[in-house]
Amino acid sequence: MEQLTRPDQAPAFANLLAQIRESYGRVVYSHKAHEKCADIYLQDQTRMKLAQIILAAIATGGALTALLADSRAGSVLTAVVSTCLVALNLYAKNIDPGALSEQHKDTALKLWVVREKYLSLLADFQSRVLSRQDASARRDDLQGELAEIYQQAPRTTERGYRAARKALKVSEDMTFSDEEIDLLLPTALRNADNSAQRAP
Repeated sequence: MEQLTRPDQAPAFANLLAQIRESYGRVVYSHKAHEKCADIYLQDQTRMKLAQIILAAIATGGALTALLADSRAGSVLTAVVSTCLVALNLYAKNIDPGALSEQHKDTALKLWVVREKYLSLLADFQSRVLSRQDASARRDDLQGELAEIYQQAPRTTERGYRAARKALKVSEDMTFSDEEIDLLLPTALRNADNSAQRAP
């Protein structure tokens, strides 16, 4: 195995590590953006269905009013609301938020797998478990996986990226303190330093 600790190889190690870290960061953002896009389209679908129900109820009520009361206002209201309902139905038929949500969810799941592989690659490479050549080969494999995922992935939206940025930078979705991680682990796998600090 190649020795990564030799001084003449330090720049090559640092450059490869920087590239892998950059790729990891991009995958984290892409994964979160697709998650947020899935959520946004699901909300859009819920709102659209609610609007369809409300417009259908108003149109039906307006039609009944127009028939029973022979009301011109009821006829006009029914015509306007029915037109809005038809337009909304046509929009929903051409742009299906539910299907888009599922596509983004599927892409996010695939990106999550690649994200975790990048994290493992970083851990192995920084721990010197992998040689530079082995790390380069794994990086190339991951880039190939990403290329296939992105070819089939739906386009993310500005709303999705803004939500992803907020989740990662403000809410710190991907960040855990040692104490938070310890609470999720069995006692035997907890950080000894934190356990000692908590001990009376």
